[in-house]
Amino acid sequence: MSPGCPFCARIETGEVIGAEGTAVAFPDAVPVTRGHTLVVPRRHEPDLLGLSTQELDDMWHLARRLCTELAAELGADGFNLGVNVGRAAGQTVPHAHLHVMPRYLGDTGDPRGGVRWIFPSSARYWRT
Repeated sequence: MSPGCPFCARIETGEVIGAEGTAVAFPDAVPVTRGHTLVVPRRHEPDLLGLSTQELDDMWHLARRLCTELAAELGADGFNLGVNVGRAAGQTVPHAHLHVMPRYLGDTGDPRGGVRWIFPSSARYWRT
């Protein structure tokens, strides 16, 4: 645990909704979609690339299970799974984490391009 880390604090207080070995999950504090959940390693590690193979495996296994559960519980029609690695990529909380964002048909006018919308000028690749 790392003092001052909001994710470590949530793990320590037991605010988890799922666990898989070295990984836990909890709702995103500022959700983008209904059911938006974070999957994090129990160990404080700022960089996803600094995680062990076991930690990565546990995170992805938990993410897959969450997708199945969220589809059943909330009627999610799809998912965006995303990781911001480093400040240049938009990471704001220095504890590695994976976003599991349920998507619903009609939740946006045109979902094509998905995560490519980080760069709007390149998102509509099908028009080039």
